[in-house]
Amino acid sequence: MSDAATMVLVGDINLKRDLQFDERALDLVDGELRRADVRLGNLEGMFYDPAIELDYKPGWFHNEPEMAEMLRGRFDAVGCANNVHAYEGIAVSCQHLDRVGVLHTGAGRNHDEAHAPAIFERQGTRFGLLAYTSLDGVEVATASRPGPARIKGYTSYEPPRSTRPGMPPIVHSWPDAAELATAVEDIQRLRPQVDVLVTYFHWGLTGWQETCEYQRTIAQAAVDAGADIVVGSHPHTHQGIERYKGAAIFYSLGNFCFGWKLHRQATYEGSIVRVKVENKRATAFSVVPVKRNEHDRVELLNPSEGDGQAIATTLTRLSARFGTTLAVAGDEIAVA
Repeated sequence: MSDAATMVLVGDINLKRDLQFDERALDLVDGELRRADVRLGNLEGMFYDPAIELDYKPGWFHNEPEMAEMLRGRFDAVGCANNVHAYEGIAVSCQHLDRVGVLHTGAGRNHDEAHAPAIFERQGTRFGLLAYTSLDGVEVATASRPGPARIKGYTSYEPPRSTRPGMPPIVHSWPDAAELATAVEDIQRLRPQVDVLVTYFHWGLTGWQETCEYQRTIAQAAVDAGADIVVGSHPHTHQGIERYKGAAIFYSLGNFCFGWKLHRQATYEGSIVRVKVENKRATAFSVVPVKRNEHDRVELLNPSEGDGQAIATTLTRLSARFGTTLAVAGDEIAVA
């Protein structure tokens, strides 16, 4: 009898209690999460003192520690590599994740902890998760300092090829070679320990549906090193889907849930990826649109109508640029 499992992947998770966002925010997607054997996401917020404002991110406050209970039984592991996991709060936040039974990777009290993978087994299949951020603003983890795991990016500007006045420059970007090499080594080290290897990357530009050059460079390097699935976070909107050497790359899934009021109108929709795992391999992928409703409850959307159809249309257009075909099939969008 072959091993079979189901996995769901989500984008940004922020559980800040704010306005009407509270412990009931995930009630409408509770069944979707609990039915899956494996649940992964990017935790875009530490469980630390909610009265502390980040000195490098005005207006941003930490999530209330008790809100970590929302993850219990709904998620197996989360990536913590982002620009809001910083300083001494990382250790405290990770303790709250340990308390509710959620594994974590991508941030820690030092370099080794930040780069240590989350590994677990479900339905006879071993899963592994790694996470990295490419954003500046927060101190990266070192041998003696807490922080996230990082792959820094660089930017250059090429003059436009048009002679028309006012044309914008051509933007190029690439990852730091040494930090990318470290991530590649992490993936290669994890590969023989697991059957399905997932990497989360916190990258891109807020509100941009275009994929930067460095994102694609990192994603393909991760797959070349052994990743089966690559997931992006941080743009807070959708980006395209690419199939590369048998792997699946989801450049941005938007927001799964977001409580912080200063991001409220820009961060209310995203997607869930459903993954079918058979014989210890990820064999099929589909996408389900999600959106926070007027009561700040995350709900599944029908991809054939309304806001769900709009998300399906956007994903189809963005993914076509990578040669990826999407097709609505019932309550989900199948990835060819």
